[in-house]
Amino acid sequence: MSDDSFLFYQSRNPRPFLDYGEGIYLFDESGKRYIDGSSGAMVSNIGHSNPRVLAKMKAQMDKATFGYRLHFRTHPSEDLAAKTVAMTPEGLDRVFFVSGGSEAVESAVKLARQYALTQGQGSRYKVISRFPSYHGCTFGALDLTGYDPLRAPFAPLMEGMPKIAAPATYLDRDNLTEEARGLKYAELLRDKIIEEGPDTVLAFIMEPVGGASTGALVAPDSYYARIREICDEYGVLLIYDEVMTGAGRTGKFLAAEHWGITPDLVAMSKGFGAGYAPLGAIIAGKRLVEPVLDAGGFLHGFTYAGNPLACSAGLAVLEEMEDQGLIENAARMGDVLMEQLQGLMDRYPFIGDVRGKGLLTAFEFVADRTTMEPLDPKLNAYDRLVELAYTRGLILYSRRTRGGTAGDHFLVAPPLIITKEQIGEMIDILRSALDVFAEDLGLPVEVAA
Repeated sequence: MSDDSFLFYQSRNPRPFLDYGEGIYLFDESGKRYIDGSSGAMVSNIGHSNPRVLAKMKAQMDKATFGYRLHFRTHPSEDLAAKTVAMTPEGLDRVFFVSGGSEAVESAVKLARQYALTQGQGSRYKVISRFPSYHGCTFGALDLTGYDPLRAPFAPLMEGMPKIAAPATYLDRDNLTEEARGLKYAELLRDKIIEEGPDTVLAFIMEPVGGASTGALVAPDSYYARIREICDEYGVLLIYDEVMTGAGRTGKFLAAEHWGITPDLVAMSKGFGAGYAPLGAIIAGKRLVEPVLDAGGFLHGFTYAGNPLACSAGLAVLEEMEDQGLIENAARMGDVLMEQLQGLMDRYPFIGDVRGKGLLTAFEFVADRTTMEPLDPKLNAYDRLVELAYTRGLILYSRRTRGGTAGDHFLVAPPLIITKEQIGEMIDILRSALDVFAEDLGLPVEVAA
Protein backbone atom coordinates (compact mmCIF):
# COMPACT_ATOMS: atom_id res chain seq x y z
CA MET A 1 0.00 0.00 0.00
CA SER A 2 1.06 3.63 -0.27
CA ASP A 3 0.42 6.83 1.66
CA ASP A 4 -2.44 7.77 -0.67
CA SER A 5 -4.35 4.52 -0.06
CA PHE A 6 -6.99 3.80 2.55
CA LEU A 7 -6.60 0.03 2.06
CA PHE A 8 -4.52 -2.21 4.24
CA TYR A 9 -3.51 -5.82 3.72
CA GLN A 10 -0.69 -7.92 5.16
CA SER A 11 2.17 -5.52 4.63
CA ARG A 12 3.27 -2.13 3.33
CA ASN A 13 4.94 -3.66 0.29
CA PRO A 14 4.04 -1.32 -2.60
CA ARG A 15 2.67 -2.69 -5.86
CA PRO A 16 1.64 -1.02 -9.11
CA PHE A 17 -1.95 -0.74 -10.26
CA LEU A 18 -3.18 -3.68 -12.34
CA ASP A 19 -4.46 -2.67 -15.76
CA TYR A 20 -5.55 -5.90 -17.47
CA GLY A 21 -4.84 -9.59 -17.84
CA GLU A 22 -4.55 -11.75 -20.93
CA GLY A 23 -3.76 -15.46 -20.92
CA ILE A 24 -0.83 -16.14 -18.59
CA TYR A 25 0.12 -12.43 -18.50
CA LEU A 26 -0.84 -9.46 -16.35
CA PHE A 27 -0.10 -5.82 -17.23
CA ASP A 28 0.24 -2.86 -14.90
CA GLU A 29 -0.79 0.69 -15.79
CA SER A 30 2.70 1.56 -17.01
CA GLY A 31 2.39 -1.21 -19.60
CA LYS A 32 4.86 -3.56 -17.88
CA ARG A 33 4.09 -7.22 -18.47
CA TYR A 34 4.27 -9.95 -15.82
CA ILE A 35 4.12 -13.71 -16.26
CA ASP A 36 1.64 -15.00 -13.70
CA GLY A 37 3.91 -17.81 -12.57
CA SER A 38 1.77 -18.64 -9.55
CA SER A 39 -1.71 -18.11 -11.03
CA GLY A 40 -2.15 -15.43 -8.39
CA ALA A 41 -2.50 -17.56 -5.28
CA MET A 42 -2.84 -20.74 -7.36
CA VAL A 43 -6.23 -19.52 -8.55
CA SER A 44 -6.21 -18.49 -12.23
CA ASN A 45 -6.20 -22.01 -13.64
CA ILE A 46 -7.50 -21.13 -17.11
CA GLY A 47 -5.67 -17.82 -17.42
CA HIS A 48 -6.96 -14.27 -17.47
CA SER A 49 -9.81 -12.68 -19.47
CA ASN A 50 -11.09 -15.92 -20.99
CA PRO A 51 -13.78 -14.86 -23.53
CA ARG A 52 -16.00 -17.89 -22.90
CA VAL A 53 -16.20 -17.28 -19.17
CA LEU A 54 -16.77 -13.55 -19.57
CA ALA A 55 -19.58 -14.18 -22.06
CA LYS A 56 -21.29 -16.66 -19.75
CA MET A 57 -21.05 -14.23 -16.86
CA LYS A 58 -22.39 -11.38 -18.99
CA ALA A 59 -25.36 -13.51 -20.06
CA GLN A 60 -26.15 -14.32 -16.44
CA MET A 61 -25.72 -10.68 -15.38
CA ASP A 62 -28.36 -9.74 -17.92
CA LYS A 63 -30.80 -12.11 -16.18
CA ALA A 64 -30.05 -12.03 -12.44
CA THR A 65 -26.94 -11.62 -10.34
CA PHE A 66 -28.43 -12.88 -7.08
CA GLY A 67 -31.11 -15.30 -6.03
CA TYR A 68 -31.03 -16.53 -2.45
CA ARG A 69 -30.83 -20.30 -2.31
CA LEU A 70 -33.73 -20.59 0.16
CA HIS A 71 -35.97 -18.65 -2.20
CA PHE A 72 -35.04 -20.03 -5.64
CA ARG A 73 -33.25 -22.82 -7.40
CA THR A 74 -31.00 -21.53 -10.18
CA HIS A 75 -29.89 -23.26 -13.35
CA PRO A 76 -26.22 -22.20 -12.96
CA SER A 77 -25.93 -23.78 -9.50
CA GLU A 78 -27.79 -26.95 -10.49
CA ASP A 79 -25.77 -27.29 -13.71
CA LEU A 80 -22.45 -26.66 -11.97
CA ALA A 81 -23.26 -29.22 -9.27
CA ALA A 82 -24.08 -31.81 -11.93
CA LYS A 83 -20.91 -31.05 -13.88
CA THR A 84 -18.81 -31.24 -10.73
CA VAL A 85 -20.22 -34.62 -9.74
CA ALA A 86 -19.64 -35.92 -13.27
CA MET A 87 -15.94 -34.97 -13.03
CA THR A 88 -15.28 -36.46 -9.58
CA PRO A 89 -14.79 -40.08 -8.46
CA GLU A 90 -17.85 -42.25 -7.97
CA GLY A 91 -19.42 -41.89 -4.55
CA LEU A 92 -18.97 -38.13 -4.37
CA ASP A 93 -22.39 -37.04 -5.53
CA ARG A 94 -23.57 -34.15 -3.36
CA VAL A 95 -22.28 -30.55 -3.63
CA PHE A 96 -22.56 -27.56 -1.31
CA PHE A 97 -21.30 -24.25 -2.69
CA VAL A 98 -19.33 -21.62 -0.77
CA SER A 99 -17.29 -18.54 -1.68
CA GLY A 100 -13.73 -19.55 -0.80
CA GLY A 101 -11.29 -22.09 0.54
CA SER A 102 -11.57 -21.33 4.25
CA GLU A 103 -15.35 -21.56 3.96
CA ALA A 104 -15.01 -24.88 2.15
CA VAL A 105 -12.81 -26.40 4.85
CA GLU A 106 -15.06 -25.22 7.66
CA SER A 107 -18.14 -26.47 5.80
CA ALA A 108 -16.59 -29.90 5.41
CA VAL A 109 -15.77 -30.12 9.11
CA LYS A 110 -19.24 -28.98 10.11
CA LEU A 111 -20.88 -31.52 7.82
CA ALA A 112 -18.66 -34.23 9.28
CA ARG A 113 -19.67 -33.23 12.81
CA GLN A 114 -23.37 -33.13 12.00
CA TYR A 115 -23.13 -36.54 10.38
CA ALA A 116 -21.47 -37.95 13.51
CA LEU A 117 -24.35 -36.60 15.60
CA THR A 118 -26.88 -38.39 13.39
CA GLN A 119 -24.98 -41.62 14.04
CA GLY A 120 -25.09 -41.21 17.81
CA GLN A 121 -21.38 -40.39 17.91
CA GLY A 122 -21.50 -37.07 19.70
CA SER A 123 -18.16 -37.76 21.39
CA ARG A 124 -16.38 -37.36 18.06
CA TYR A 125 -15.19 -33.79 17.55
CA LYS A 126 -11.41 -33.80 17.08
CA VAL A 127 -10.05 -33.21 13.61
CA ILE A 128 -6.47 -34.34 13.17
CA SER A 129 -4.35 -32.44 10.66
CA ARG A 130 -0.68 -32.24 9.75
CA PHE A 131 2.21 -29.99 10.63
CA PRO A 132 3.14 -28.11 8.54
CA SER A 133 -0.08 -27.56 6.60
CA TYR A 134 -2.42 -24.82 5.47
CA HIS A 135 -6.21 -25.06 5.56
CA GLY A 136 -7.37 -21.45 5.78
CA CYS A 137 -7.42 -18.31 7.89
CA THR A 138 -10.83 -18.32 9.56
CA PHE A 139 -10.76 -19.66 13.11
CA GLY A 140 -11.92 -23.21 12.41
CA ALA A 141 -9.64 -23.61 9.40
CA LEU A 142 -6.77 -21.88 11.18
CA ASP A 143 -7.01 -24.33 14.08
CA LEU A 144 -6.30 -27.09 11.55
CA THR A 145 -3.46 -25.16 9.95
CA GLY A 146 0.13 -25.94 10.89
CA TYR A 147 1.98 -22.69 10.24
CA ASP A 148 3.22 -20.92 13.34
CA PRO A 149 3.39 -17.26 12.22
CA LEU A 150 -0.25 -17.31 11.12
CA ARG A 151 -1.64 -19.40 13.96
CA ALA A 152 0.34 -18.50 17.08
CA PRO A 153 -1.12 -15.00 17.68
CA PHE A 154 -4.63 -16.44 17.79
CA ALA A 155 -3.93 -19.74 19.56
CA PRO A 156 -5.66 -18.73 22.82
CA LEU A 157 -8.90 -18.30 20.87
CA MET A 158 -8.91 -21.83 19.50
CA GLU A 159 -9.44 -25.37 20.72
CA GLY A 160 -6.06 -26.66 19.61
CA MET A 161 -6.68 -29.60 17.30
CA PRO A 162 -4.17 -32.49 17.27
CA LYS A 163 -1.42 -32.65 14.64
CA ILE A 164 0.84 -35.27 13.12
CA ALA A 165 3.99 -34.68 11.08
CA ALA A 166 3.57 -34.04 7.37
CA PRO A 167 5.32 -36.69 5.23
CA ALA A 168 8.38 -34.59 4.37
CA THR A 169 10.44 -37.63 3.42
CA TYR A 170 12.92 -35.54 1.42
CA LEU A 171 14.31 -34.37 4.77
CA ASP A 172 14.73 -37.88 6.17
CA ARG A 173 18.21 -39.33 6.50
CA ASP A 174 17.51 -43.00 7.13
CA ASN A 175 17.91 -46.26 5.26
CA LEU A 176 14.22 -46.78 4.54
CA THR A 177 12.75 -47.02 1.05
CA GLU A 178 10.28 -44.36 -0.01
CA GLU A 179 7.49 -46.94 0.33
CA ALA A 180 8.53 -47.70 3.90
CA ARG A 181 8.80 -44.00 4.70
CA GLY A 182 5.29 -43.43 3.41
CA LEU A 183 3.95 -46.16 5.66
CA LYS A 184 5.93 -44.80 8.62
CA TYR A 185 4.32 -41.38 8.27
CA ALA A 186 0.87 -42.88 7.74
CA GLU A 187 1.19 -44.87 10.97
CA LEU A 188 1.56 -41.58 12.81
CA LEU A 189 -2.16 -41.10 12.18
CA ARG A 190 -3.03 -44.45 13.74
CA ASP A 191 -0.86 -43.66 16.75
CA LYS A 192 -2.50 -40.25 17.17
CA ILE A 193 -6.03 -41.66 16.93
CA ILE A 194 -5.21 -44.17 19.67
CA GLU A 195 -3.54 -41.48 21.78
CA GLU A 196 -6.52 -39.12 21.51
CA GLY A 197 -9.11 -41.88 21.94
CA PRO A 198 -10.78 -43.30 18.82
CA ASP A 199 -14.25 -42.35 20.02
CA THR A 200 -13.23 -38.66 20.11
CA VAL A 201 -11.71 -38.40 16.62
CA LEU A 202 -14.09 -37.12 13.97
CA ALA A 203 -11.90 -36.67 10.90
CA PHE A 204 -8.45 -36.41 9.40
CA ILE A 205 -7.82 -33.58 6.94
CA MET A 206 -4.90 -33.51 4.51
CA GLU A 207 -3.69 -31.78 1.38
CA PRO A 208 -3.01 -34.56 -1.17
CA VAL A 209 -0.26 -32.36 -2.58
CA GLY A 210 1.01 -29.73 -0.19
CA GLY A 211 0.20 -26.10 -0.65
CA ALA A 212 1.47 -22.88 0.85
CA SER A 213 2.96 -24.36 4.03
CA THR A 214 4.86 -27.29 2.51
CA GLY A 215 5.47 -26.19 -1.08
CA ALA A 216 3.95 -28.87 -3.34
CA LEU A 217 4.88 -31.71 -1.00
CA VAL A 218 4.01 -35.12 -2.45
CA ALA A 219 4.00 -38.14 -0.14
CA PRO A 220 5.24 -41.57 -1.24
CA ASP A 221 2.51 -43.52 -3.02
CA SER A 222 2.19 -45.95 -0.09
CA TYR A 223 1.05 -43.15 2.20
CA TYR A 224 -2.29 -42.48 0.56
CA ALA A 225 -3.79 -45.96 0.62
CA ARG A 226 -2.61 -46.60 4.18
CA ILE A 227 -4.21 -43.35 5.41
CA ARG A 228 -7.49 -44.45 3.83
CA GLU A 229 -7.23 -47.85 5.56
CA ILE A 230 -6.54 -46.30 8.96
CA CYS A 231 -9.49 -43.93 8.67
CA ASP A 232 -11.76 -46.83 7.74
CA GLU A 233 -10.43 -48.93 10.62
CA TYR A 234 -11.41 -46.33 13.20
CA GLY A 235 -14.48 -44.83 11.55
CA VAL A 236 -12.68 -41.53 11.02
CA LEU A 237 -13.84 -39.42 8.09
CA LEU A 238 -11.15 -38.58 5.53
CA ILE A 239 -11.27 -35.00 4.27
CA TYR A 240 -9.12 -33.99 1.30
CA ASP A 241 -8.35 -30.29 1.18
CA GLU A 242 -8.21 -29.82 -2.60
CA VAL A 243 -8.65 -26.06 -2.45
CA MET A 244 -5.34 -25.68 -4.27
CA THR A 245 -4.96 -29.05 -5.96
CA GLY A 246 -8.49 -29.42 -7.35
CA ALA A 247 -9.87 -28.28 -10.70
CA GLY A 248 -7.09 -29.83 -12.77
CA ARG A 249 -4.05 -28.23 -11.17
CA THR A 250 -2.12 -31.52 -10.72
CA GLY A 251 -3.09 -33.14 -14.02
CA LYS A 252 -6.27 -34.75 -12.71
CA PHE A 253 -9.53 -33.02 -11.82
CA LEU A 254 -8.88 -34.01 -8.21
CA ALA A 255 -5.42 -34.90 -6.98
CA ALA A 256 -7.04 -37.83 -5.16
CA GLU A 257 -7.37 -39.54 -8.54
CA HIS A 258 -3.59 -39.99 -8.83
CA TRP A 259 -3.77 -42.61 -6.08
CA GLY A 260 -7.25 -43.98 -6.69
CA ILE A 261 -8.48 -42.61 -3.37
CA THR A 262 -12.06 -41.56 -2.72
CA PRO A 263 -12.13 -39.31 0.35
CA ASP A 264 -15.31 -38.93 2.36
CA LEU A 265 -15.36 -35.17 1.81
CA VAL A 266 -13.52 -32.84 -0.55
CA ALA A 267 -13.02 -29.09 -0.08
CA MET A 268 -12.48 -27.10 -3.30
CA SER A 269 -12.04 -23.47 -4.29
CA LYS A 270 -9.30 -21.41 -6.00
CA GLY A 271 -9.10 -22.88 -9.51
CA PHE A 272 -12.73 -24.00 -9.29
CA GLY A 273 -13.81 -20.44 -10.03
CA ALA A 274 -10.39 -19.64 -11.53
CA GLY A 275 -10.47 -16.05 -10.29
CA TYR A 276 -13.57 -15.04 -12.23
CA ALA A 277 -15.83 -15.06 -9.16
CA PRO A 278 -15.50 -16.07 -5.49
CA LEU A 279 -16.47 -19.74 -5.57
CA GLY A 280 -15.78 -22.94 -3.71
CA ALA A 281 -17.53 -26.17 -2.80
CA ILE A 282 -17.57 -29.19 -0.62
CA ILE A 283 -18.29 -32.50 -2.29
CA ALA A 284 -19.53 -35.46 -0.30
CA GLY A 285 -21.51 -38.64 -0.77
CA LYS A 286 -25.20 -39.02 -0.06
CA ARG A 287 -24.16 -41.50 2.66
CA LEU A 288 -23.17 -38.46 4.72
CA VAL A 289 -25.58 -35.87 3.41
CA GLU A 290 -28.92 -37.71 3.51
CA PRO A 291 -28.84 -38.51 7.27
CA VAL A 292 -28.04 -34.84 7.98
CA LEU A 293 -30.96 -33.66 5.84
CA ASP A 294 -33.25 -36.25 7.44
CA ALA A 295 -32.27 -34.97 10.89
CA GLY A 296 -33.45 -31.45 10.12
CA GLY A 297 -30.98 -30.11 7.56
CA PHE A 298 -27.42 -28.86 7.33
CA LEU A 299 -27.12 -26.20 10.04
CA HIS A 300 -24.82 -24.01 8.03
CA GLY A 301 -24.72 -21.61 5.12
CA PHE A 302 -23.38 -18.42 3.57
CA THR A 303 -25.21 -15.55 1.91
CA TYR A 304 -23.48 -16.10 -1.43
CA ALA A 305 -23.57 -19.92 -1.43
CA GLY A 306 -24.71 -21.02 -4.87
CA ASN A 307 -24.73 -17.46 -6.23
CA PRO A 308 -25.91 -17.72 -9.86
CA LEU A 309 -23.27 -15.34 -11.22
CA ALA A 310 -20.43 -17.20 -9.50
CA CYS A 311 -21.83 -20.57 -10.55
CA SER A 312 -22.18 -19.46 -14.17
CA ALA A 313 -18.50 -18.53 -14.09
CA GLY A 314 -17.57 -21.86 -12.49
CA LEU A 315 -19.54 -23.83 -15.07
CA ALA A 316 -17.83 -21.98 -17.92
CA VAL A 317 -14.44 -22.65 -16.30
CA LEU A 318 -15.07 -26.40 -16.16
CA GLU A 319 -16.40 -26.44 -19.71
CA GLU A 320 -13.30 -24.60 -20.91
CA MET A 321 -11.07 -27.09 -19.09
CA GLU A 322 -12.78 -30.00 -20.81
CA ASP A 323 -13.04 -28.50 -24.29
CA GLN A 324 -9.45 -27.23 -24.36
CA GLY A 325 -7.95 -30.32 -22.71
CA LEU A 326 -6.42 -28.18 -19.97
CA ILE A 327 -6.21 -30.93 -17.37
CA GLU A 328 -4.22 -33.05 -19.80
CA ASN A 329 -2.10 -30.01 -20.65
CA ALA A 330 -1.37 -29.53 -16.95
CA ALA A 331 0.04 -33.07 -16.85
CA ARG A 332 2.17 -32.59 -19.98
CA MET A 333 3.43 -29.13 -19.15
CA GLY A 334 3.98 -30.21 -15.56
CA ASP A 335 6.55 -32.71 -16.81
CA VAL A 336 8.25 -29.97 -18.85
CA LEU A 337 8.27 -27.56 -15.92
CA MET A 338 9.58 -30.18 -13.50
CA GLU A 339 12.46 -31.03 -15.83
CA GLN A 340 13.34 -27.35 -16.21
CA LEU A 341 13.26 -26.73 -12.45
CA GLN A 342 15.35 -29.81 -11.75
CA GLY A 343 17.86 -28.52 -14.29
CA LEU A 344 18.33 -25.41 -12.15
CA MET A 345 19.77 -27.60 -9.40
CA ASP A 346 22.90 -28.15 -11.50
CA ARG A 347 23.62 -24.41 -11.49
CA TYR A 348 22.41 -23.46 -8.02
CA PRO A 349 23.65 -25.74 -5.21
CA PHE A 350 21.40 -23.88 -2.76
CA ILE A 351 18.31 -25.40 -4.41
CA GLY A 352 17.94 -28.47 -2.25
CA ASP A 353 14.71 -29.99 -3.55
CA VAL A 354 12.31 -29.72 -6.47
CA ARG A 355 8.90 -31.37 -6.11
CA GLY A 356 5.27 -31.33 -7.12
CA LYS A 357 2.67 -32.81 -9.43
CA GLY A 358 1.32 -31.37 -12.67
CA LEU A 359 1.47 -27.60 -12.61
CA LEU A 360 1.75 -27.41 -8.84
CA THR A 361 5.52 -27.40 -8.39
CA ALA A 362 8.01 -25.90 -5.98
CA PHE A 363 11.71 -25.62 -5.22
CA GLU A 364 13.26 -25.21 -1.80
CA PHE A 365 16.45 -23.44 -0.75
CA VAL A 366 18.96 -25.03 1.63
CA ALA A 367 22.34 -24.14 3.07
CA ASP A 368 23.56 -27.71 2.63
CA ARG A 369 22.05 -30.40 0.40
CA THR A 370 23.61 -33.19 2.46
CA THR A 371 21.97 -32.19 5.71
CA MET A 372 19.09 -30.15 4.18
CA GLU A 373 19.84 -27.42 6.69
CA PRO A 374 17.83 -24.34 5.69
CA LEU A 375 19.32 -20.96 4.88
CA ASP A 376 19.62 -18.54 7.78
CA PRO A 377 16.10 -17.14 8.30
CA LYS A 378 17.61 -13.67 8.73
CA LEU A 379 18.43 -13.66 5.02
CA ASN A 380 14.69 -13.51 4.21
CA ALA A 381 15.43 -15.55 1.12
CA TYR A 382 11.77 -16.38 0.50
CA ASP A 383 10.99 -12.67 0.16
CA ARG A 384 14.18 -11.60 -1.61
CA LEU A 385 13.83 -13.91 -4.59
CA VAL A 386 10.14 -13.09 -5.05
CA GLU A 387 11.00 -9.39 -5.27
CA LEU A 388 13.88 -9.99 -7.69
CA ALA A 389 11.63 -12.04 -9.94
CA TYR A 390 8.79 -9.53 -9.70
CA THR A 391 10.96 -6.65 -10.86
CA ARG A 392 11.90 -8.79 -13.87
CA GLY A 393 8.29 -9.57 -14.73
CA LEU A 394 7.73 -12.95 -13.09
CA ILE A 395 5.29 -13.55 -10.23
CA LEU A 396 6.14 -16.34 -7.78
CA TYR A 397 4.56 -17.39 -4.48
CA SER A 398 6.74 -18.14 -1.47
CA ARG A 399 6.46 -19.23 2.14
CA ARG A 400 8.68 -20.68 4.84
CA THR A 401 8.75 -24.45 4.77
CA ARG A 402 9.67 -25.58 8.27
CA GLY A 403 6.51 -24.56 10.10
CA GLY A 404 6.79 -20.96 8.97
CA THR A 405 9.86 -20.01 10.99
CA ALA A 406 12.66 -21.30 8.73
CA GLY A 407 13.19 -22.72 5.29
CA ASP A 408 12.29 -21.08 2.00
CA HIS A 409 10.16 -22.59 -0.75
CA PHE A 410 8.78 -21.08 -3.94
CA LEU A 411 5.64 -22.29 -5.64
CA VAL A 412 5.69 -22.25 -9.44
CA ALA A 413 2.13 -22.86 -10.58
CA PRO A 414 1.28 -21.07 -13.82
CA PRO A 415 -2.15 -21.24 -15.50
CA LEU A 416 -3.01 -24.58 -17.10
CA ILE A 417 -3.01 -22.95 -20.54
CA ILE A 418 0.77 -22.44 -20.49
CA THR A 419 2.87 -23.66 -23.42
CA LYS A 420 6.35 -25.15 -23.54
CA GLU A 421 7.70 -21.91 -25.01
CA GLN A 422 6.15 -19.87 -22.21
CA ILE A 423 7.67 -22.20 -19.62
CA GLY A 424 11.05 -21.51 -21.22
CA GLU A 425 10.42 -17.78 -20.98
CA MET A 426 9.46 -18.12 -17.33
CA ILE A 427 12.56 -20.16 -16.49
CA ASP A 428 14.82 -17.62 -18.22
CA ILE A 429 13.49 -14.86 -15.96
CA LEU A 430 13.79 -17.10 -12.91
CA ARG A 431 17.41 -17.91 -13.78
CA SER A 432 18.20 -14.20 -14.06
CA ALA A 433 16.65 -13.55 -10.64
CA LEU A 434 18.53 -16.50 -9.11
CA ASP A 435 21.85 -15.22 -10.45
CA VAL A 436 21.35 -11.84 -8.78
CA PHE A 437 20.06 -13.49 -5.61
CA ALA A 438 23.16 -15.68 -5.39
CA GLU A 439 25.49 -12.76 -6.05
CA ASP A 440 23.80 -10.56 -3.43
CA LEU A 441 24.12 -13.22 -0.72
CA GLY A 442 27.45 -14.69 -1.78
CA LEU A 443 25.95 -18.09 -2.56
CA PRO A 444 27.71 -20.48 -4.97
CA VAL A 445 26.77 -20.81 -8.62
CA GLU A 446 28.10 -23.68 -10.74
CA VAL A 447 29.08 -22.45 -14.20
CA ALA A 448 28.97 -25.13 -16.91
CA ALA A 449 32.31 -25.84 -18.55
